[in-house]
Amino acid sequence: MAELPAGLVGLIIFVFGACIGSFLNVCIYRLPAGTSVVTPPSACRKCGHRLAWWENIPLISFLILRGRCRGCEEKISMQYPVVEFMNGVLYVLLWLRFGLGIEMAIYAVFVSAMVVVTFIDLEHYIIPDVISLPGIAIGFAASFMLPGLSWQDSLMGMILGGGILLLVAWAYYLVARREGMGGGDIKLLAMIGAMLGWKAIPAVIFLSAASGALVGIVLMLLKGRGRQQPIPFGPFLAGAAVIYIFYGQRLMEWYLSLVFPAQAL
Repeated sequence: MAELPAGLVGLIIFVFGACIGSFLNVCIYRLPAGTSVVTPPSACRKCGHRLAWWENIPLISFLILRGRCRGCEEKISMQYPVVEFMNGVLYVLLWLRFGLGIEMAIYAVFVSAMVVVTFIDLEHYIIPDVISLPGIAIGFAASFMLPGLSWQDSLMGMILGGGILLLVAWAYYLVARREGMGGGDIKLLAMIGAMLGWKAIPAVIFLSAASGALVGIVLMLLKGRGRQQPIPFGPFLAGAAVIYIFYGQRLMEWYLSLVFPAQAL
């Protein structure tokens, strides 16, 4: 049987990822409310209009409906096509990085979880335990199937990831006498450590802290937001973890070249 052209395979993977992205939108909306992600069927938030099957086609339905509810003409949030498109692109990138197989499947579940975490934390300033706690167990179980990740690396990543942020949160509270980091961030980094191993933790912390500080400074300059204005840290952790999947080895080599420049020559 002839193999499918690479371009067609990529298109199929993108469509599949976008369809999963449609489900992720349901999770993003319902998990913070503590409601089922299975029932009832999708409906307009404003008028309750139940969506027909053709109104649920990823990306295409948004264009057909011109970004508005068919029942009440309420604007549909851009989050929906953005999440669908983002998840589709991430799946294609994973395919290009790992090929079809168990690695891609495991990391696909992980990056989808990071997408959900990002959008929930941006809107609600929470990271649901229903994602991070099972994610820790799944990450540890994945270490028995992922090449290059031993269960010891996973376990150490879990302990190191959660432990470092726990110490940071504790130290901040002692100095400022108020909470500066939620428990959700601690559990999220423990999940990331379990999935990517302990070697990923320094890179993830560095990337998330640097990008978070940069965004915070920009917001202060543009919008005059005070230093005490909360900025969700989950999206930066999630983004750094996804970057590490694709560029982890290069990041480690770059970091080691800075710390041990002589050995890098």
